[in-house]
Amino acid sequence: MITLSQLLRRTARGSLLLLTLAGLQAARGAEAPDMARDPDSCTTVRLSDIGWTDVTSTTAVFAELLKQIGYVPKITVLSVPVTYASMKNKDIDVFLGNWMPSMEGDRKSFVADGSVDVIGANLTGARYTLAVPEYTYAKGLRDFSDIHGFAAELKNSIYGIEPGNDGNRHLLEIIKQNMYGLGDFKLIESSEQGMLAEVERAVRDERPIVFLGWQPHPMNMRFKMRYLTGGDATFGPNYGGATVYTNTRAGYVRECPNLGRLLQNLTFTVEEENEIMGRILDRREAPDAAAMAWLRLHPHRVAAWLAGVRTVDGRPASLALNPVARTVGGMALESWITVHKIPFGDRMALAVEFVKAHGVGFFNGISIVIGGAIDGLTHLLLLIPSLIMIAAITVLAWLLRRSWALTLF
Repeated sequence: MITLSQLLRRTARGSLLLLTLAGLQAARGAEAPDMARDPDSCTTVRLSDIGWTDVTSTTAVFAELLKQIGYVPKITVLSVPVTYASMKNKDIDVFLGNWMPSMEGDRKSFVADGSVDVIGANLTGARYTLAVPEYTYAKGLRDFSDIHGFAAELKNSIYGIEPGNDGNRHLLEIIKQNMYGLGDFKLIESSEQGMLAEVERAVRDERPIVFLGWQPHPMNMRFKMRYLTGGDATFGPNYGGATVYTNTRAGYVRECPNLGRLLQNLTFTVEEENEIMGRILDRREAPDAAAMAWLRLHPHRVAAWLAGVRTVDGRPASLALNPVARTVGGMALESWITVHKIPFGDRMALAVEFVKAHGVGFFNGISIVIGGAIDGLTHLLLLIPSLIMIAAITVLAWLLRRSWALTLF
């Protein structure tokens, strides 16, 4: 028989158990949104890289982070207009290179019709406008309105990057409307690397040149260069001052909230992007290798970007990272070897640049000798009548091979 005191004790214990279970259930329910996995459709992340080294760098960093937490990045190189059209068609998920205000014309209609979402700024303090070498600036070419006065020295040319990008379109519009008296100029369109190679040649010879410049980019450290004033109407104020935004196809963050949190966390500084781009352009590292090496050297940034983010299978991202990637200071053997490479590539790059700068006469001499020999032989062969040449080759074929078939051929 149960006494009244025993009944009360059992009731109290039961109530405590129920309260505990209720508390655990409430805690689990409160944690559920954070613990939720992205659906399987989010596992593959389709990224656009427009071929600019800064966008290539940030895209590579994001891709390496995705790999570490179990996602599968797929990077496609596309032009800016095709990138936005692809997001509208749901063929591209994420674009990290929306430079504003210069891309306002590219993205405006897509944001207006709701096919593209603007997640937020991933870089502030950027710049994008025309630039000149410092020696050209010192001669007086300091403003857009000064360019025409140097038309002869510039050969009426301005150097841009790949056809179809926003900066080139601004320049083509300037030429078309004869703004700043540039109606008789032409735009030389090329790749980023092609334009920079032309700038390098001009700087080596101290020739005037006007080209599209921007930061972040190692060009700002590679060349002594200055940005031009006066382009506010087309490239924006403060020397083309720009902010770079993260864009996604419409509704992507709602479909893939875990990836959405990572995208919202992902921000860069000008100095960080310069470091990553320097590894790609100066050290000749592949973008994925440059991104991983940089991530290993900056574990605090990795931790900030992955705050609140989970792996594909729902674990906290910070706990699931590759141990090498989580090693502070890069002291793991694999990390040390990756970061402290033998500087053979750097030395070869310097040697090539030295030869290009100081070996012009030597290689021109070789070219003259070889070219003269070829031209002389060609001239000699042209002096021999064709029928005599055919007869000589026929006789030679018979003497060498004693074959009527070959001789007849």
